[in-house]
Amino acid sequence: MNILDKIVANKRTEVAQAKAHTSLDQLSTREFFSRPTVSLRERLSQAGLPGIISEFKRQSPSKGIINDQVLPEEVTAGYAQAGAAGLSVLTDTEFFGGTFADFHKARLANPGTPMLRKDFMVDEYQLFEAKAMGADVILLIAACLSPDEVVHLSQKAHELGLEVLLEVHDAEELRQSLCDTVDMVGVNNRNLKTFSTSIETSVQLAGLIPDQFVKISESGLKDAETIVELYRHGYQGFLIGETFMKTPDPAQALAELQENLNRIINLNPLVV
Repeated sequence: MNILDKIVANKRTEVAQAKAHTSLDQLSTREFFSRPTVSLRERLSQAGLPGIISEFKRQSPSKGIINDQVLPEEVTAGYAQAGAAGLSVLTDTEFFGGTFADFHKARLANPGTPMLRKDFMVDEYQLFEAKAMGADVILLIAACLSPDEVVHLSQKAHELGLEVLLEVHDAEELRQSLCDTVDMVGVNNRNLKTFSTSIETSVQLAGLIPDQFVKISESGLKDAETIVELYRHGYQGFLIGETFMKTPDPAQALAELQENLNRIINLNPLVV
């Protein structure tokens, strides 16, 4: 059993326990459930510039503790102030050290910024959880789901007013899982077997993703030059967590990246 299998098995157990504790009716009465969502897809597609989705991430199975000395509300508010197009907050506790409370604090601190619930979605129940905690976007990881599950969960997400980011790792996952009820396609540059990253994954898959979907590159993004190069390949969003979180001041790290992006774009206006 690989790490992804372990995470999914644990997640199914967690969901079963959550269902026994809190009903869908109870979730629907939570303060954010009726909140109108903010579109990350529109924010990225209308920007005309590379959009950074900045992530709050304490730890990961491959890296261990990345940064457990900062607060979600402070980091995410700093991200937003530094120009993040959207925010991503981990809610998986067992493997990534995230909590629902992290998301709630970040939501309160950033009422008008699109927020992705970053977790391993395997059950419709989790979509109601996401809506109840104030998420705007949910993540569906093709490697965790069958094509039929992607269709079902994405349709249900849309019924709840949530946008859908489909994450793929290779051309086969893209071919099998892409459907019309997905809003954005995220290409994860990390190899799930070796945990190594290669930007070539995004380059190779760029032309296979139809233009109706907003393209997002994920993992291994560290510098402005790489982001500009991927932007030229059609990517409009760039999800970055570890690069920022491993610094003492994640928001300042984003601000410096934005400054470098602006410098490159001003020197080469034809890039955009």
